[in-house]
Amino acid sequence: MKFAPYAATCALVIVASGCMFDVVSITQKPTVFSAASGTPETFVLRESHSISIGTGFPTKLKAGTKWAKIGSIPEGLVFRSRDQVLTVEASNIHEAALVVDKGAVVGFYLVVEKTFCPAKQREVIEQ
Repeated sequence: MKFAPYAATCALVIVASGCMFDVVSITQKPTVFSAASGTPETFVLRESHSISIGTGFPTKLKAGTKWAKIGSIPEGLVFRSRDQVLTVEASNIHEAALVVDKGAVVGFYLVVEKTFCPAKQREVIEQ
């Protein structure tokens, strides 16, 4: 019986340590989205790409996916694909759209948050 208080404390420490995780956040910048009108500009990605936002969870872009312009933000043109669900990942997973400027991926538009998440470095894509 004299060990009961220590046993409860040890049990609490063991349970709590199993729930701990490192919080990894992404850089998000407020931006203004303007929806595209008319026939959307499209392209097919020729090669696969891995785009890093610095969280350790790169976003994969699949070769052969067709992308359609849905709008623009000051950082570039915003594209979505029906061939691939695009997300960016840190401690949470965020729905994303691809942001392209002058033939290079510059980051992601986070659809729900309505913010821009920059890529760690520009990635030139073959369109």
